[in-house]
Amino acid sequence: MSELRILVADDHDLVRRGIRGLFQGRPDWMISDEAVTNIEAVEKAERSRPDVILLDVNMPGLSPTEVIRRIRRVSPSSAIVILTMDESAQTMRLLLNEEINGYVFKSDFDGDLITAVEEAGGRRRFFTSRVCQTMYEALGGQRIRRAHSGRAVTPLSARQQEVIRLLADGKSNKEVAQALGIGTRTAEAHRAHIMAKLGVKTLSELVRYAVRERLIEP
Repeated sequence: MSELRILVADDHDLVRRGIRGLFQGRPDWMISDEAVTNIEAVEKAERSRPDVILLDVNMPGLSPTEVIRRIRRVSPSSAIVILTMDESAQTMRLLLNEEINGYVFKSDFDGDLITAVEEAGGRRRFFTSRVCQTMYEALGGQRIRRAHSGRAVTPLSARQQEVIRLLADGKSNKEVAQALGIGTRTAEAHRAHIMAKLGVKTLSELVRYAVRERLIEP
């Protein structure tokens, strides 16, 4: 397996040191570069083309959306994981529209960052349970109204459809994780994100969605 190269872009030295310490147990991961401004993050992304970029979008230099878009232009193959102290639903909604690969609050740093990088390194997406819950509370009612009004809801990725099929088949989060070769916490995050995306609150509603969309046979 080739080494996973990671660019850490954060203007707090303590955070960067914490990330280095957290990744010490992963000999297959290498922090290839560090940046302390958004402009520097773009420049170093173009220079080193890392596999994964851990990005604090609230650094000096560029707006959150502009730094992501510039990185996408100069290093389109890099997966981007947001690592931030900003827990507002408004910021999350803005950044999730940019097709990022992950979103982790710094307050959840120790528990979720490893999983987020693992998923991003495999070109999958990971959002922590708290991120999903925040977005569900902010947008869930709106999603439900749209679904009931007959308009199209947000489409699901192929991986999310796999998760729905397994859940609808009665599998637990642990069994879903085993079937897909992912961690249990990642499976839990997928479930929370799917339910937030569809605006459903219970597993039975999720099953009804799967039947309606012909993801499973009734």
